[in-house]
Amino acid sequence: MNSQIAEITQRIIERSKDSRKAYLAKIDKARRQGPHRGVLSCGNLAHGFAACGTGDKTDLRSMTKANVAIVSAYNDMLSAHQPYEAYPAILKEAVKEVGSVAQFAGGVPAMCDGVTQGNPGMDLSLMSRDVIAQSTAVALSHNMFDAALMLGICDKIVPGLLMGGLSFGHLPTVFVPAGPMPSGLPNKEKARVRQAYAEGKVGREELLEAESQSYHSAGTCTFYGTANSNQLVVEIMGLHLPGASFVNPGTPLRDALTKAAAIQATRLTDLGENYMPMGHVVDEKAIVNGLVGLLATGGSTNHTMHLVAVARAAGIIINWNDFSEISNAVPLLTRIYPNGSADINHFVAAGGMALLFKELLDAGLIHNDVKTICGEGLEQYTKEPVLRDGVLEWVDGPTKSLDDQVLATVAKPFKPDGGLSVLQGNLGRAVIKTSALPEPHCHIKAPAVVFEDQFELDAAFKAGELDKDCIVVVRFQGPSAIGMPELHRLTPPLGVLQDKGYKVALVTDGRMSGASGKVPAAIHVTPEANKGGMLAKVESGDLVELDTKNGVLRLCVDDETLEKREAKPADLSHHQEGMGREMFAGMRATLTGAEEGACSLFVTQEQAL
Repeated sequence: MNSQIAEITQRIIERSKDSRKAYLAKIDKARRQGPHRGVLSCGNLAHGFAACGTGDKTDLRSMTKANVAIVSAYNDMLSAHQPYEAYPAILKEAVKEVGSVAQFAGGVPAMCDGVTQGNPGMDLSLMSRDVIAQSTAVALSHNMFDAALMLGICDKIVPGLLMGGLSFGHLPTVFVPAGPMPSGLPNKEKARVRQAYAEGKVGREELLEAESQSYHSAGTCTFYGTANSNQLVVEIMGLHLPGASFVNPGTPLRDALTKAAAIQATRLTDLGENYMPMGHVVDEKAIVNGLVGLLATGGSTNHTMHLVAVARAAGIIINWNDFSEISNAVPLLTRIYPNGSADINHFVAAGGMALLFKELLDAGLIHNDVKTICGEGLEQYTKEPVLRDGVLEWVDGPTKSLDDQVLATVAKPFKPDGGLSVLQGNLGRAVIKTSALPEPHCHIKAPAVVFEDQFELDAAFKAGELDKDCIVVVRFQGPSAIGMPELHRLTPPLGVLQDKGYKVALVTDGRMSGASGKVPAAIHVTPEANKGGMLAKVESGDLVELDTKNGVLRLCVDDETLEKREAKPADLSHHQEGMGREMFAGMRATLTGAEEGACSLFVTQEQAL
């Protein structure tokens, strides 16, 4: 085992000793209550299977057949989730064929950042994760189930399902993906058209045509943003079937994997001899494996919050220092847009998850002494699924990359580190994704241009006020202020400035999404401006320094001057009502800081008061 990874893991284990012990005690208590249908009254149980067919009712009365919960994020507006429409019937039939029962336990909301980007609905995006976690808990709360199947893919949805599922950590749980859409317009060309539109060189018709050719069918978006980062992390944590993450929807192999996931869930219940609850699969080593996989592939910066919250749901405490140190210990092994020009389908063709697992295991960068939904260890994940005469099998994966411009080796990586840095200084702490930057490190010291709303930047850009070396500060975007929306719409104009030769960067207490690219962006600044962070005292013209090599984020103003400055609160009322946002005031008030997961779910009663 790599000594740095082993040391970080041990530190997390020690730090989490008490909270993990309490979590395991909680799920063990839930398990000891027995098959939950057995503790229900006759009236409760009758309600629970009233709508079932005669055979299913008989099976559920017997207490010897497994009942598997289906929790789904299906809606047909999200391309990634549209394939889930047919899944419940497929899953129920597969479970029935092995003598068990599956019930659709509940649906969870699923919103798309691609639709809400730059619009009022985006202010609900991050908070939807906690709603999804709560919805998952509600779906499982009927005490009718021996295992669970989780159907979700995109940004906040998988973290929410993980958090909700871990609150029922005594249940075996299998995640069931739907796969990416086939490749469309290359991501590099899409980015070119977006930037041309920002410059006024093409019109809306050309832009819409490019976007439509890129996002063109059912399935997950093909760039390596948060959605595909979710799938990779969940597989590396052992909650997917091997090789299940990136098989295209609507294919025979996809359908076979879906059926196999349902059957696997029935094998893991407490009714048999291979009990494998989710709370035991997701332990400290599994969390570290997820972090390694994320950072070795240049994955989404959103996980610097999501994985913190997911770990906390399992009684495990991680922080940004863990991310930074793991990033320093692992090399960058993939070039998938925005870290390159390839998409997720190209990654699969180059060797995919099987080869990635092999590289990480051979180098001792991920723990092999872990539990998965397929048993002990990760060697099975170096295999890939195939259909032979209609039968699903797993065969040895490739031993070398079929495209070393997309998937590299540990011996010859794209970069020696994972491309995520933690910055700190008198402005607070922030994260920055460096894997997509043109150079390994970035050092900019330039005057600040301050905005308190992302929409103010457009006018300044069009007026030429940003045609200079500058660090754009967009503040009052944090969790407690307006729910921490993504600010990815800022990328095209900042990219234009960069291409003109100006040194530009972004500093914000908001998010920049899994598609953070070539523009240096110090994001998730904490403490946020709305909670007294120094970001609230920055004035346009102040020198700000951003240095990834030395991990510095500094406002170059003397302490005496800063002491005299007053941080005036921003008027956020227009961001806190309309589009349902007024209903989330209570959640905004309880959200923790970005480094604590921007989460509302682990607030004690005393803290709430």
